[in-house]
Amino acid sequence: MKQNRIKEKALTSLATLGFVGRMPGAPGTWGSLVAVILAPWLFIPFSLSVKIVILGLLFLVGSLACSSAEKTFGRKDPGQAVIDEVLGQWTTFLFITQASLFNLALGFFLFRLFDITKPFPIRRSENWLPRGYSVMLDDLLAGIYALAVLTLILKLTARI
Repeated sequence: MKQNRIKEKALTSLATLGFVGRMPGAPGTWGSLVAVILAPWLFIPFSLSVKIVILGLLFLVGSLACSSAEKTFGRKDPGQAVIDEVLGQWTTFLFITQASLFNLALGFFLFRLFDITKPFPIRRSENWLPRGYSVMLDDLLAGIYALAVLTLILKLTARI
């Protein structure tokens, strides 16, 4: 019983990125900002295939963490769970090979735009999968939208 509580607490802490998800204001924006800050060291330097593995593992582990956070906070997709922002933000940077301030700032803005506005079918995706998987899925889709627009902008401006 005690081991289950420790596991749940650890998973919830991962979902909230420790204190980040409990920061005042907009926890999703704080989670995205942390993802942007960490990306130049923990994501962008890797090859495309390694990045895809990182995203896959992040989706799976994040889904478990968000399921735990839902239990802890007693509601679906609690705002404190921000590990999904890391998945979406890093998905946005999938094709980025240079962590320039321009690339990071534009990717941050685009991901937040799609994560907040949730264009079709992102809002519907929140109900496609059970528990924490749906929490992660909508941010993954927002990240894919942001990735497409970021890639297009960088191609058009010859920055990629």
